Amino acid sequence: MSADGGPDAGEPGGPGQWRRLDPRTPVATAAVLCGVATGAGLPLTVGIAGTPLAHAVVWVVAGALLLVLGGTAADLVRLRRTRYRDGPERVDLHTGLLLLKRRSLARERIRSVDLTANPLQRVLGLVKVRIGTGESTGGTESTLELDLVARAEGERLRRELLVRTATVPGDPHHDGALAVLDPRWIRYAPVSFVAPALGGAAAGALLQVSEWFGAQGEVIHWIGDRFQDVSLPWTVLALVLVATAAGALGALGLWVEMWGNYRLEREPGGTLRVRRGLLTARSVSIEERRLRGVELVEPLGVRLCGAARVDAVATGLVENDDDRHGDLKNLLPAAERRTADRVAAQVLRETEPPTSAPLAAHPRAAGTRRLRWALAAVLLPAAVLAALGALLTPGLLYVAAGGAAVLAPLAVLLARDAYRSLGHAVSGPYLVARSGTVRRSTVALRRSGVIGWTVKQSYVQRRAGLLTVTATTAAGAGAYTVPDAGVDQGLAFAAEAVPGLLAPFLEPAHAPDTPTREADRPDTTEARPTLG
Repeated sequence: MSADGGPDAGEPGGPGQWRRLDPRTPVATAAVLCGVATGAGLPLTVGIAGTPLAHAVVWVVAGALLLVLGGTAADLVRLRRTRYRDGPERVDLHTGLLLLKRRSLARERIRSVDLTANPLQRVLGLVKVRIGTGESTGGTESTLELDLVARAEGERLRRELLVRTATVPGDPHHDGALAVLDPRWIRYAPVSFVAPALGGAAAGALLQVSEWFGAQGEVIHWIGDRFQDVSLPWTVLALVLVATAAGALGALGLWVEMWGNYRLEREPGGTLRVRRGLLTARSVSIEERRLRGVELVEPLGVRLCGAARVDAVATGLVENDDDRHGDLKNLLPAAERRTADRVAAQVLRETEPPTSAPLAAHPRAAGTRRLRWALAAVLLPAAVLAALGALLTPGLLYVAAGGAAVLAPLAVLLARDAYRSLGHAVSGPYLVARSGTVRRSTVALRRSGVIGWTVKQSYVQRRAGLLTVTATTAAGAGAYTVPDAGVDQGLAFAAEAVPGLLAPFLEPAHAPDTPTREADRPDTTEARPTLG
């Protein structure tokens, strides 16, 4: 018996026995370190100033060997000192050389078993297994990571640790494959917010790499020579278009990598499983019993193309700092709105999608508030620039006037769209809330999952007869807001969505006194609640 409580050597035992990580783990580590050493060593070799090339190569190769051999040796020690077992009641992980770590999770608390494998790990038949309880503790106490095990072992752990007695009878309309990859969905990638972000990142990477090789000045001069006969505004526009085109290409490549081999299915026992990833394969499992609803997300560009993305609103989807391969809650990439509604209905086991339910409009005062905010965001900076222009240089006056002329109409359009996007409703067992313009979100939240309400009313809202109600839940973002609803409208919505929860804080409105006898006078004559 070893110091960590596992066996000294030998092959892994049967169920409930101590097991080792896969012996090919150091091979994967050595290959990754070789790539890191090569990527860092090449620019370092070129960038060492005042050193003969042969001497620079020797020093860089020596450093690379030290990195690869040292890292591989450390991983061999980790492999030797790491054991795990999945017993009938607990999953245990023991690791460490100088600092021994013993972690244990009760099987009844396990809510997720996610599998991840990058291209090298896929070639070797390995996966990283992340076992979680779905609790956000501010650390790693709620998660066990096995890095790395064989693919078959990862699938075995996923099946056995997530096995549950089916609480919902089988339904051929909502079981099995719910969605598979449609190559036509890729057309929505260039209109997402990822494209301009990738364009800016590409421009920054070009300057950074050129600086590594001491050629940043030459790159800037080359770009300046191409536009020496072009005015500054057209030069800026051309560079923006080039960066946007590069970002669009990058967005296409990122989409293919993230959503290649995509498949959403419901497994026996009521577990939703999302599999995706062309190079880095990813498998995410969500127990149906911790699903509290869905959210349709429509970024502006995607929405203009008539598409939407579907996210899960579930407990236990805790993001990790080292999770760089997308969001755990994504159920469907941007797809046609009718497809998104269909998938939302199937995920929730509903015949009609609550996300497409008719919504109650908000008072006009809500639109007026958004119009004021939008114009203030444009006109106040323009006024500051105009004041500086009057004091310093007339050029700023032209900038202020041009910015206001271009941005003010756009702000008005966005404000009107934000007002039209506001809405809420109670649809069967779900409350539905929609808001946003640059990123419009429609959430269908199970009413039984609401654990509290927050009612806010600023001074301006009181004067306009508006308030904001927020449903608190233990799933998803934790809170979902209905902004700028009418006072009676918002309170009635909260009272209807979850009867009795807000009742202790409401008082009915009384009718004016009438010349009836006191005994015949009713207690209330109106059903409209007010905040007490």
